[in-house]
Amino acid sequence: MPAADSCLFCRIATGDEPAKIVLDEPDLVGFLDVRPVIKGHVLLVPRTHVVTFPDLPDELRDGFFEAGQRVARAVVAGLGAQGSFVAMNNVVSQSVAHLHLHVVPRTKGDGLRGFFWPRHAYDEGEPAAFADRLRAALEPPR
Repeated sequence: MPAADSCLFCRIATGDEPAKIVLDEPDLVGFLDVRPVIKGHVLLVPRTHVVTFPDLPDELRDGFFEAGQRVARAVVAGLGAQGSFVAMNNVVSQSVAHLHLHVVPRTKGDGLRGFFWPRHAYDEGEPAAFADRLRAALEPPR
């Protein structure tokens, strides 16, 4: 089965699966995690099916990290976070076998400790509002 048919993140990248899109660019898409560690938690993925960080093609690497920086700035500017937690798993703890960078808004006292990731559900209507705020704060690519 082709990656786009079997991979949840490929389906999100093609628009075949609904998601609250934060970043929509030719090579990358960023969207809200449906089970956020902290509300406003964004997953950044390459549109091309790439499984792990070591598999990321050289021509996507710089743009991927530059977009990650922009999303990290957007969680501060758009959500009022004090900072962010940025992480990536490779195989172990990778719930979807498609490279994804977690950008999690952080504020002192938010309850995130070490690598214990409690999940927080959105209330009805919150995902769209969070996505709108992040898109508004997102800088254009350099």
